[in-house]
Amino acid sequence: MAKITYLQAISEGLREEMRRDETVFCLGEDIATYGGAFKVTDGFIEEFGSERMRDTPISEEGFSGLATGAAMMGFRPVVEFQFMDFLSNAMTMITQMTSTSYYRYGMKTPIVFRGPAGGYVHGGPFHSQNREAWFCHTPGLKVVYPSMAEDAKGLIKSSIRDNNPVLFFEHKYLYRRIKAEMPAGDHIVPLGKANVVLGGSDLTIVTYGAQVHMSLDAAKELEKDGISVEIIDLRTLVPLDEETIYESVRKTNRCLVLNEAHLTCGFASEVAARIGEFAFEHLDAPVRRLTGLDTPVPFSPPLEEFYMPQVSDIVELVRAQVSY
Repeated sequence: MAKITYLQAISEGLREEMRRDETVFCLGEDIATYGGAFKVTDGFIEEFGSERMRDTPISEEGFSGLATGAAMMGFRPVVEFQFMDFLSNAMTMITQMTSTSYYRYGMKTPIVFRGPAGGYVHGGPFHSQNREAWFCHTPGLKVVYPSMAEDAKGLIKSSIRDNNPVLFFEHKYLYRRIKAEMPAGDHIVPLGKANVVLGGSDLTIVTYGAQVHMSLDAAKELEKDGISVEIIDLRTLVPLDEETIYESVRKTNRCLVLNEAHLTCGFASEVAARIGEFAFEHLDAPVRRLTGLDTPVPFSPPLEEFYMPQVSDIVELVRAQVSY
C-alpha cells in the first residue's frame, strides 16, 4: 500500500466522512473552487458540489456563527481556517456561544474547526502561531493536535463524528514532510487517548505536533549517550489522557514537557502542573518545560530558529535531567 502525506491523510479522512454522512459539509475561505489554501479540499467540489462545499467571505466570526447554527439544526459542518492564527477573529462565537450551547440548554453542536498551525516555515507572526492553549482553557471544547499521518486521518474522522465542537490543529510543517501507510477499513483514532510512540526507561517526554518528530530525532542522539527516552504523543489535549502520562512518569521518574507555543500559560504548563500534583512522589528531578519564547513569532529564519525549540535544546535538557 502506498504511503500518503499528513495533508493527504486529513483530506482522505474528510472525504470518507462526507461520503459516509450527507449531513457533513465544509465551509471556509477558498475551500471550494480553489481547493483550500493548502489544497486539503482539492477536488471536493467536483464530487460533492457547491451545496456541501461553501466558499465564504473573509469573516471568521460570521462563518463560525453560520456553522454553529447549522450544527444546531442537525448538520455536521467542518470549518476551515486558512490559518489557525485567525481563530482570534472568531473568539467570541467559539468561546461564548458554540462552547456553551450544550451546558446552557443541552443543544449538541457537532462542529470541527480545522486548519494549519505552527511554525518552522518562516511565516512570521501572523501565520506561525499555536493558539491551542486558548481553547483548552474553554470548557465545552475538545482540542486535537495530531503529529502522525495515520493519526491525522483517524482523528479527523473521530472529530467529525463527535457531538461536541472540536478544534483540530494541523501542523503545516508536517503537511508534506511526513508520510505513512493508512490502515485498511474505517480507520478511527479515539479522542482522549495518547500514544507512546517510543518506549524508554530514563526520562519521559510529553509533547504533540511537530515536537513529536523533534523528540524522536533527539532520542536517536541521546541513545549514543546510553540515555533511553520514552516519548508520549498526546494527540488529544482535551480530553487529556492523564493516566498514560502518570504511568510513564512512574516508570522513568523524570519528565520533560514540550510545546511549540509560548512558555507562559502554554499547554506544557498544565501538563507539568498535573504531574507535580498527582505524580510528585515518583519524580527524581523537577519537571522541566521546553517551549517557544514569550515573544511574537519572528519572520527572520535565524530568529525563528532561535525562538523555536530545536532538537539540540531537547538533547541538552534531557542530559541535564538525567544527571540531576
